[in-house]
Amino acid sequence: MSQSFGKTLREAPAEAEHLSHQLLLRAGLVQQAAAGIYSYMPLGWRVLRKVEQIIREEMDAAGGQELLMPLLVPSDLLEETGRRQTMSPILFSLSDRRERELILGPTHEETAIDLFRRNVQSYRDLPLMVYQIETKFRDEARPRMGLVRGREFGMLDLYSFHADVEDLDRAYQRLYEAYERVFQRCGVPAVSVFADSGAIGGKESQEFMLLTGIGEDELVFCPACGYAANTERAEHRKTEGLGGEPHQLEEVSTPDQKTIEQVASFLDAPTTETLKAVFYMADDEPVFVAIRGDLTVNEVKLRNATKALEVRAMTDAETEAAGLVAGFASPVGLKNIRVVADDSVVDSPNLIAGANKPGFHLKNVNHGRDWQADLVTDLSLAGEGDVCINCGAAIEIKRGIEMGHIFKLLTVWTEKMRATFLDASGQEQIPVMGTYGIGTSRLLQCVIEANHDEKGIIWPASVAPYDLHVVGLGLDAEETAAKAEALYELLLESGFDVLFDDRLEPTAGVKFNDADLIGLPLRVTVSPRSLANGAVEVKRRGGGDLELVPYEEAVDYLKVAVAAD
Repeated sequence: MSQSFGKTLREAPAEAEHLSHQLLLRAGLVQQAAAGIYSYMPLGWRVLRKVEQIIREEMDAAGGQELLMPLLVPSDLLEETGRRQTMSPILFSLSDRRERELILGPTHEETAIDLFRRNVQSYRDLPLMVYQIETKFRDEARPRMGLVRGREFGMLDLYSFHADVEDLDRAYQRLYEAYERVFQRCGVPAVSVFADSGAIGGKESQEFMLLTGIGEDELVFCPACGYAANTERAEHRKTEGLGGEPHQLEEVSTPDQKTIEQVASFLDAPTTETLKAVFYMADDEPVFVAIRGDLTVNEVKLRNATKALEVRAMTDAETEAAGLVAGFASPVGLKNIRVVADDSVVDSPNLIAGANKPGFHLKNVNHGRDWQADLVTDLSLAGEGDVCINCGAAIEIKRGIEMGHIFKLLTVWTEKMRATFLDASGQEQIPVMGTYGIGTSRLLQCVIEANHDEKGIIWPASVAPYDLHVVGLGLDAEETAAKAEALYELLLESGFDVLFDDRLEPTAGVKFNDADLIGLPLRVTVSPRSLANGAVEVKRRGGGDLELVPYEEAVDYLKVAVAAD
């Protein structure tokens, strides 16, 4: 440690928001270069390489072939899929000396498909699974939480190509199981949830999450049947309307009653019998969203339904320009604006809705009779206590950090890029595709998030930067220093990775605090006191009693202890 590059910190830097972020910095694993951009110090780099090796082993075992694609992606490739536009807010781009635009790769589906169409001609070449572990670049609006949300980050991305959907399904399941093994071997408890496919696209996807209160994602869980989904994707069973025949439309005065709660209370009705009007801009198009008053709009579902790049709430000026009366709006009689309705309002007759003039609402509003939606779909956000879509039990909401994401893309991108192969009858076919990602740098921090205490990190042996932390105390005494150095050399010769605290200046308390902060699985202390008993002290990080082990037996003892991990 006297020669180690990077120092531990007693206090966390001001920019560290959460404990795992603080421990990354305090233990000297990384240092911030700019917002969302980090240098990996020697300790952190050793952990990251071990994480990557576990991933390599599992991807190879699942049938993957490792390659390396360029960091720079010609923008022409992203134009072929349309993602030059859809991903434009997060892209880093530059131009070469001939003014050709290049993109710092945020992901590599297009590059992988280009390699496929250059190299694959026949069904005999399928299935094909290729992967890389490489740096990705995304210009995040709010980089935060250390390595959890960065602008430059490490990532496994694997791409599979298949002759048919059945073969994709088999590979998807095989890689799902490989992902489970990756997280298990890294010491991180992962749960899988159904997810929104976002800019990657495709038919079906699942995320692997670390459940933690600091997570950016909200997740729906059913304790009864096990249904699990990101709230961006989650469905829930909506309470049914009262039913019955449509009643006559009636205008009622509701002075100063603008919110759903105010109107429902004023008219002595439950919020389930009201229609909520919410105004959005889907890209540049104004959209009127109609949803039952007891529900909340899921903006991800709305974005997907409208096929927009971005949805946002209308400004007051945009609301006025669209001719909408905030607090008293309804789809009844609306013209020249797209109306998107949640399926809840279609199935609920005789709702209370705005009258499109200040101070008035309408009773007994019915879809199909009084108004007609341009699009009807599920737009609601699932919440705590809502009813599970599968079994009817009450769902729970938890928070989590996404560590991995797997997608069944089908032909969504291969068709756009005109990738084909010849089947057994000589006919051209479009390959079916899957894509699979793990944030390697994010996983490093998730290991810490899942394995720490108030003193510091508790590394799982599989990814610990070193096997052993040898702490020398009283090294100003020649005999103690010689014994400590001899043990260190013997452990190295025996195949251990060893971090040796050979510093002369710090006190025993400082050295032990650093050992707990860095968090290696086993601490071996060599001191005048232990040597007086012909022994060394061995302590397991995170639990267990301190043991005195005879000095001459220390190597054999530690071989057994390390093997047990």
